[in-house]
Amino acid sequence: MHDFCFTIPYGLLVLVGGVAGYLRKGSITSLAGGVGAGIVLLLAGFVSLKAFEKRRNSFFSLILETACALALTYVMGQRYLQTSKIMPAGLVALISAVMTAFYLFKIATGGNHIPSKDK
Repeated sequence: MHDFCFTIPYGLLVLVGGVAGYLRKGSITSLAGGVGAGIVLLLAGFVSLKAFEKRRNSFFSLILETACALALTYVMGQRYLQTSKIMPAGLVALISAVMTAFYLFKIATGGNHIPSKDK
């Protein structure tokens, strides 16, 4: 599976979660963090998709996706440890940890598999 196949939905989830946190609790931190991280993930996923369409890998995107997922894992993991609330901190920390592992796997295996050209 290619990184952008998961990054774009993950970015949307983070973005919508930030907006939802703001609408439900009035949290500016949720809005800024969720929208900021969501936009970074969406942009990285889009750049990776465009690179794949050109039959290339975008390691810059993979590094950016990994850094963002790792930061979300840490921040939301800390929040979960402080509050013991599964929603949203525990869930976001878990999803972000899984995404971090996926991105590290993609980096270790050389990025997205580019299929050979049909002749």
